[in-house]
Amino acid sequence: MDQLEHIIKGCRDEDPKAQKELYQMFAGRMFSLCLRYADNADEAKDNLQEGFIRVFRKINQYRFEGSFEGWIRRIMVNVSLQKYRDRLRMNPVYELESVREQVPESASDLLTEKELLQMISELPPRYRLVFNLYAIEGYSHREISEMLGITEGTSKSNLSRAREILQNKLKKYSEIKYRAG
Repeated sequence: MDQLEHIIKGCRDEDPKAQKELYQMFAGRMFSLCLRYADNADEAKDNLQEGFIRVFRKINQYRFEGSFEGWIRRIMVNVSLQKYRDRLRMNPVYELESVREQVPESASDLLTEKELLQMISELPPRYRLVFNLYAIEGYSHREISEMLGITEGTSKSNLSRAREILQNKLKKYSEIKYRAG
């Protein structure tokens, strides 16, 4: 039996030591995930705590099939989505302005991962949420619409608007870099 399987079985037996080990093993990565959906670090910490409470309550439902980390990620995303829904109703976007100028093909040529994540975190909440679910977590618009109780069209327009905002931010960033460099 490998270490993770042993820890999971300990958590099923409600062993505090196993729960602490599991938390230490995944808290850093899950905090980063929660931070992408939260407005600030305190909210992300709350989502992380609530997520681990759910993990420990539902650990008997894990069937040792597929990635355990993926199973935890899904719980953390669902907790973050629920907190978001409780806080703010998503409103559809009806108009999209077209992007008039193109930005460089590869954002990695311009900025670091940390800078890109900062730009994403500055998106309005409804756009950031759909962008994270689609572009980072890999959910389809159908799945996002079901998770958030919105139409697929709203999901698509929110993603499009998020991309437009990020393209504009990248364009401004590249202009600043170009002038400075």
